[in-house]
Amino acid sequence: MARIYVYSPSGAVGDRAAFRRGLKCLQALGHEVEVDPDALTRWQRFAGDDATRLAAIGRAAASGADVALTTRGGYGLTRLLPQLPWRQIARAIERGTQFVGFSDFTALQLGLLATTGATTWAGPALCADFGAADAGDTADGHGGAPVPAGPDEIMLACFDDLVSGSSEGTGWRLPLPDVAALAGRQGLLAHHAPLWGGNLAMVVSLLGTPWWPDVQGGVLFLEDVGEHPYRVERMLAQLLHAGVLARQKAVVLGQFTGYRLAPHDRGYSMAKVVDGLRGQLKVPVLTGLPFGHVPTKVLLPVGAKIDLLVEGREALLLWGHQH
Repeated sequence: MARIYVYSPSGAVGDRAAFRRGLKCLQALGHEVEVDPDALTRWQRFAGDDATRLAAIGRAAASGADVALTTRGGYGLTRLLPQLPWRQIARAIERGTQFVGFSDFTALQLGLLATTGATTWAGPALCADFGAADAGDTADGHGGAPVPAGPDEIMLACFDDLVSGSSEGTGWRLPLPDVAALAGRQGLLAHHAPLWGGNLAMVVSLLGTPWWPDVQGGVLFLEDVGEHPYRVERMLAQLLHAGVLARQKAVVLGQFTGYRLAPHDRGYSMAKVVDGLRGQLKVPVLTGLPFGHVPTKVLLPVGAKIDLLVEGREALLLWGHQH
């Protein structure tokens, strides 16, 4: 099948059992797996100090593997942005290595898009997804929803599409409030538009830096974990007031999980946040994208040109072959 290089560019692997399960899962699927020598290194909360993780990223880029897969997210890539080997990573992608990750990996993905225009994949991580065994493992300590044992079948199918070169798009069913908010708008909402985004906190953290991709007329997808709706609203407001959201063809919201509402909220919720955003933005805002710190996770080509269609209650992101 595919040759997969597993490395740790961000947080330290805390769950060695999930790490081992993830490797066994990939091998059982027929993949050849190479593990970076520092994949399980720990320094403070990180998978090695900054120099160690930079070297691991360099080895991933030089590996010649079909897929460079992160062990997990957490935090750490923001520290490395000025030193990351952007051209080396872009050349690896040109030679056929697909870089896959999510959460903290958003920093590398958007920085790479800003500096080189190269396409990466927002998708699963080794421990959280391929190594999932129960509810405690599904989000690598981030509080995912309970799920049956083992990796999610939709995630596995999407990953198989990637490694087989047949990944052409994804679709999902829109919630009824989305259909109402579209007010009859159907068909092509965006054509040949750059797909970009990822973890909301990471996206906002890059605004105003050299690693911000100034995408015009794109489709921006966002997700987050452990952020109360008021924090999500505050970050969305920053993107709104900076003019970022109005310059897009559409904003697509994935899963926002791992927070707890309080009696003090008195009805304030993520749904209210979305309603408020729609009231300030003419650009369509869609929700329900199966992506985020959740087991059911599609793969999305960050930087690729896509079409966004709405047909009834179905939303479709289409990108064709990326190879």
